[in-house]
Amino acid sequence: LPIWHSPRWRRSGNLCDVRTPLPPIACVVSFIDAINHGDIEHLSRLMSDEHRLCVLDETPLEGKDANVEAWRGYATAFPNYVISPHAIVARADEVYVLGHTTGSHLAMPDDEESKFTVIWKATVQDGRLDLWQIIEDTPTRRAALGFPPNA
Repeated sequence: LPIWHSPRWRRSGNLCDVRTPLPPIACVVSFIDAINHGDIEHLSRLMSDEHRLCVLDETPLEGKDANVEAWRGYATAFPNYVISPHAIVARADEVYVLGHTTGSHLAMPDDEESKFTVIWKATVQDGRLDLWQIIEDTPTRRAALGFPPNA
């Protein structure tokens, strides 16, 4: 039988049943996809109640409800915001993503903004993100985290 006929690929409505909880890397990829689509409801489902957003040296934003509202505001203000991953490194419940953004609050043309890379760190427990952190990208940090040299 083709894989889509196996019981593992049961359908409910238009959505396939998925493994729960999602493995950390799948959870992070799904989180980025939700950001890129402005899908705040899906982002909300992927956040733990204790979710924290840490942006560089700013004060962290604590709690799922506060983060959902912040993402709702950001998606409304910057509907073309997209995260473009270059490389992903996963270590147990921590996932690191090296990449760039376009369409953000930086108000730059996409070709200029895409030249600035950052590292996102996610901590995932039971298929939900406890932490989404933006970290400055440096060659030393890339090497320490195990990113390929040309990522």
